[in-house]
Amino acid sequence: MAQIFDRVALIGLGLIASSMAHASRAHGLAGEIVGTARSAETRETARELGFCDRVVDTAAEAVKGADLVVLCVPVGVMGAIAREIAPHLKPGAVLSDVGSTKRAVIEAVGPHVPEGVHFIPAHPMAGTEQSGPRSGFAELFENRWLLMTPGDADKGALAKYRAYWEGMGANIEEMEPDHHDLVCAVTSHVPHLIAYTMVGVADDLRRVTDNEVVKFSAAGFRDFTRIAASDPTMWRDVFLTNKDATLEILGRFTEELYALQRAIRQGDGDHLHEYFTRTRAIRRGIIEAGQDTDAPNFGRGR
Repeated sequence: MAQIFDRVALIGLGLIASSMAHASRAHGLAGEIVGTARSAETRETARELGFCDRVVDTAAEAVKGADLVVLCVPVGVMGAIAREIAPHLKPGAVLSDVGSTKRAVIEAVGPHVPEGVHFIPAHPMAGTEQSGPRSGFAELFENRWLLMTPGDADKGALAKYRAYWEGMGANIEEMEPDHHDLVCAVTSHVPHLIAYTMVGVADDLRRVTDNEVVKFSAAGFRDFTRIAASDPTMWRDVFLTNKDATLEILGRFTEELYALQRAIRQGDGDHLHEYFTRTRAIRRGIIEAGQDTDAPNFGRGR
C-alpha cells in the first residue's frame, strides 16, 4: 500500500491503538506514528515495544503537525481530550476516534473541533479480551467491520480516511450515529452485559463451588468469562453513554427471556424447538458472512 498520512497521532495506547500502529507500519500507511497515553507506565511500555516512532508525554504535543489524529481513549474522557488538543490541531487534519458509541462521542467532541479540521467518528468492530499496549497486533482489523458516522464530512478527507482503514484490511460501512448505537447495542453491548451478569450469577451460586466453575467450564460458560474479562472502564463508559439503545434492547431481551421461562415451565417443546431453530439460522448467517473466527472477538472499540 502507498503511504496515506504523513504523520498519525494516536491518543491512548491500548489494544486498538497499538494494533493500528502495527498495521500502519506493516502496510506502509503512515510516514510517522506518534503516540501518547495518560499513564507513564503505558508510555514507557510503548517505547520499549517500539510500535510508535515517537512516544510523547502529552496529547497536545502528540497532535502537533499530525494529519490524522485518532482518540483511542474511553468514551467518557474524549470530550476533555478534544478540548485539550483543539488549539494544537493542524488545519486540514482528520480527527477521529474508535469509541463503541457514536452519538455521545459526537456530542462530547464535536463542539471542540476547530474549523478546517475534519471530524470523522469511527468504530472498529474488532478486539480481544486483552487490553494494553502489549496486546496489539497488525492483523486485528483484517476482514472486520469499521463503522463510520461521517455526517457531512469533507468528501476528500473521508475518502482518504476510508483508504487508510481499507489499507489495514477493514470492511467499511457508513451509517447514522443513532443507528450505529442501536446496532452495537444488539450485537455487542447487551451481549457483554449478559455475559457480565452470567459470570456474576455463577459467582453467587454457592451451591456450585469456585473450583467446579473453573473445572467444568465448557465452551458456553468459558466464552462468557472471556467477554467478562474485557476492560471495565471502557464498558462502564459504553453503558453510560449508550443508555437508551442498551435499555431498549435489554427490554426486548427480558421479554424473550420471560417467553422462554414460560415455555420451559409449561413444557412447550414446540416453542423451544422453533426458537432454537431460528437462532441457529442467525448463527449460520454469521459464519457465512465470514465474521466467525477461532479467537474471541467481542466488537471492542477501545
